[in-house]
Amino acid sequence: MRMGSSLRLVAAAACSTMIMAMNPTNAVAAETLPPLSKDQASAFARLVLRGLNREYPNKLDHVMAGPDDVKAPRSLHPAFFAAYDWHSCVHGHWTLCRLLRLFPDLPQAAEIRHLLNDHLTTANLKVEADYFARKESKSFERTYGWAWLLKLAEELRGWDDPDARRWSEALRPLADAIVARYLDFLPKQTYPIRTGVHPNTAFGLAFAHDYARATGNVDLRKLVEERSRNYYGDDRDAPARWEPSGADFFSPVLVEADLMRRVLSKDEFRGWIGRFLPAAAKGEPKSLFDPAIVTDRSDPQLVHLDGLNLSRAWCLRGIAAALPSNDPARSALTASAGRHAAAALGHVASGDFAGEHWLASFAVFLLTTEGD
Repeated sequence: MRMGSSLRLVAAAACSTMIMAMNPTNAVAAETLPPLSKDQASAFARLVLRGLNREYPNKLDHVMAGPDDVKAPRSLHPAFFAAYDWHSCVHGHWTLCRLLRLFPDLPQAAEIRHLLNDHLTTANLKVEADYFARKESKSFERTYGWAWLLKLAEELRGWDDPDARRWSEALRPLADAIVARYLDFLPKQTYPIRTGVHPNTAFGLAFAHDYARATGNVDLRKLVEERSRNYYGDDRDAPARWEPSGADFFSPVLVEADLMRRVLSKDEFRGWIGRFLPAAAKGEPKSLFDPAIVTDRSDPQLVHLDGLNLSRAWCLRGIAAALPSNDPARSALTASAGRHAAAALGHVASGDFAGEHWLASFAVFLLTTEGD
């Protein structure tokens, strides 16, 4: 059986199990997703490994100061040169770390460790950190790539494994550089970016908040919380009926709510979400609660909508988990999360690199991250 067909089968199995568990008539099962199985993890690992061993095609976001800056991806980014672009390569590494941590005896375990040992070296990551120090790189990967780099650092920091401790130490200067970028930039950003793609401010803040909590970084956490309240605290009646846009992989509305359930107390959040999505208990607007339709998975923009369905699913689940069990919106949010996951999980392996270079990361995040 071809790898793509195999992955589609295991993803479909994950999807079927998850839909049953998220049925809103089963209040207990709806609290969490069923665990990712070893077979499913192995299939996702194979897909990610294939991308991380592939330097081309490559989409560089590289400002050249002169002719000496004309370099191949591996020269510019010796750690994160593959999987089409820098941020996809970073979250591909996160995916392998997450899968190996959860399943140490994966069939691909030796291959994963070999790749991480080859990529996450002190020398390679110094080059990556030096790249961020260029004046021409001031806005490089802001804030999507920043967020995933911190998620990778968070994963490694919490993993009790000799290799992981070495990789974590090698990654620390780059993670520190990213934290410094957040601390420098956020006070200057007067207005949030409310897009459904990479620069979305709420997504960048959510993962930065996760990292700050995990590492005890008080300065970063306080700044993220202050900026989140400043940007979004007074929002109400979200224009959710305008979603989705044609190339979204985030819902601007849901990713904002997923941030605010981190930042606000449970009582504050319940009041805030009631004002922000006042019709959520009725599952409205339909354009937000129903999955997006993907018409061409070979198109690098249209296939973003598979990612949208996956990220909507994790946001909807997180929002629901932050509400009291008797909140009338909870069942509608949970049911919608199941529909979105069902629409996307079977298409992580489409046979085309346009989606395959990144969608496994979104699927693994959905299937392995608790909503609370």
